[in-house]
Formats: sequence, structure tokens, C-alpha cells
Amino acid sequence: MIEALKSLFGLGPKVDYAELIRKGAIVLDVRTKSEYAGGHIRGSLNIPVDQLGNNTKRFTDKNKAIITCCASGMRSGAAKNMLKSKGYTQVYNGGSWMSLQNKI
Repeated sequence: MIEALKSLFGLGPKVDYAELIRKGAIVLDVRTKSEYAGGHIRGSLNIPVDQLGNNTKRFTDKNKAIITCCASGMRSGAAKNMLKSKGYTQVYNGGSWMSLQNKI
């Protein structure tokens, strides 16, 4: 139970997001199209969280690292859980896109 809570709130082991990106990770922004248009991480892919379930075929390699982000970390957490449930093995919740941008 405690490990699940740590994972949910990003309190687990520290993730080197910059290194993941250098190794080819996908940055997946799950905000709405209008939110994304207002600012985003360069090179990120925008698929709103409510459309992600129908668009997972875009990620053909289930072992490729995917970093999810949104405005606060809630939707990106939901997106991470959805991808994990579909068999994607390296999914990381990057939290808010602004915070993630500062980490990379």
C-alpha cells in the first residue's frame, strides 16, 4: 500500500528524465489541444488523456520509454496507469509539463 502511494505521488526512486530523453524516450503531453497550444515541451507528442486509449497503436514498441506530462501531474498519472495496463513497460509520470521541462 505504501509503495503504491509513493508511486502515485512520484515519491519513488528519482528518475533522470534528461537521460531518458537522450536515449530516445517519448514525451507524451496528455493535456487538451488548446492547453498544448498555449505552451509545451518542444518535440513532445500531444494526445489528450481522454483520447489516449484509442491511440496507443501509435506506440509500437511497448519497451520504449514514455514520459507522460500534463498541467499538474494528475492526468499524466492516469495516462501512465493506462499505458502500464496495456503492457507498456517503461512509463514515467513526469508531472507538470513546466516542471518536466526544467528537469530536462
